[in-house]
Amino acid sequence: MPDHRAADIKPTDALHHVVVLAYDGLCTFEFGIALEAFALPRPEFDFPWYRCSIAGIDPEIRAMGGFRVATDAGIELIDHADTVIIPGWRGADVMPDVALCDALRRAHARGCRLVSICSGVFVLAASGLLANGRATTHWRYTDRLHTMYPDIEIVDDVLYVENSQIITSAGSSAGIDACLHVIRSDHGAQVANVVARRLVMPPHRDGGQAQYVEAPVQERPGKSIAAVLDWARGKLAEPIEIGEMANFSGLSERTFLRRFREGTGMAPLKWLRRERVLRAMKLLEETSLPLGDIAEQCGFQSMETFRIAFRDIAHVPPARYRNRFRIGQPA
Repeated sequence: MPDHRAADIKPTDALHHVVVLAYDGLCTFEFGIALEAFALPRPEFDFPWYRCSIAGIDPEIRAMGGFRVATDAGIELIDHADTVIIPGWRGADVMPDVALCDALRRAHARGCRLVSICSGVFVLAASGLLANGRATTHWRYTDRLHTMYPDIEIVDDVLYVENSQIITSAGSSAGIDACLHVIRSDHGAQVANVVARRLVMPPHRDGGQAQYVEAPVQERPGKSIAAVLDWARGKLAEPIEIGEMANFSGLSERTFLRRFREGTGMAPLKWLRRERVLRAMKLLEETSLPLGDIAEQCGFQSMETFRIAFRDIAHVPPARYRNRFRIGQPA
C-alpha cells in the first residue's frame, strides 16, 4: 500500500483535543470506536494525530464485559476539549447529572464539536442542545426519543446527522461512520480514506439504518429489492422510471412500491436522487471531470437540478465539495 505523507495529505493546523466520556456502565463497543478513531497511533501519516483523553464522569467506571476503565481526569476535561464524544449511554431513562449537562452546554457555546454514538443522543437531548434541531439514534430508540423530546426533529433513515456542530449517529456501528466524517471534515477525503482502509470500512457508507428494522419475511416471486438496487446503480446515467424498476423486480408497481419502502425506508425517486448525488461525490473526489460531465454521468437532466440535489444532500455546492475533498489536491 502506498505511503501517504504530509506532502500529499492535509493535516490539521493544531493538535485537536478529543475528549471521550466514560461512565459507570460504559458501552464498550461504542467506547472502543472512539478510541480506535482518535487515540490509536497513526504512523502512516507524517503529521501529529489527535490528542485523545478519557474523561470519567463517575468515581468508578465499570464497562460492559466486566472490566474497569482508567481515566485521564474528570468532567473538567470537557472545558478543554475541541471535540467531545459520548459513546452510548446507560439508559434512555437515566438522566445525566446537571454538572455534565452544564459542561456540555458550555463546550457547545464556545464552539466545541459534540458527537454522540447510538444512545448517547439522550445525554445531548437532556442537555437541551438538540431542541428544535435535527438528530438521529438507533432505530430502536427513535420512538422513545420522540416521546421524551418532541421538539427534536428525528431523522430515522440516515447513519448520522450533523447540525450546528453537533453530530448524532444511529446504531452502534454507525459511530464508525460518524467518526470517519469527523476525520474527513478535519483532514480531508484522502486521510479519511486511509483510516477507513485500516478499519476495513468503506470511507462513506451509502446506506441508512432502515434496512436493519425488523420486517416480515416476504415470500413472493420475483427478484429481491437488493437486485433492483444493484440494477439501478448500474444505470444512473440514464433516466429510470418507477415502472422499469417494478418490471425488473417482477412485481406489480403497487407491490413494488410497498416492498421498496419496506426495504430502503424511502420512495424509489428519493433513493435514486440520493444515489446520483453519492455517485457525483465520488467523481468529484476522484476525477477532474467538468461539473457538466459529472451531472450527465449521474443522470441529472440539467446543471440546475444537479446543483439543487447536491446541495440538499451534501449541504455544500459541488464546486466547494471538490475543493475541499479532491484526492491528491495540495493543501
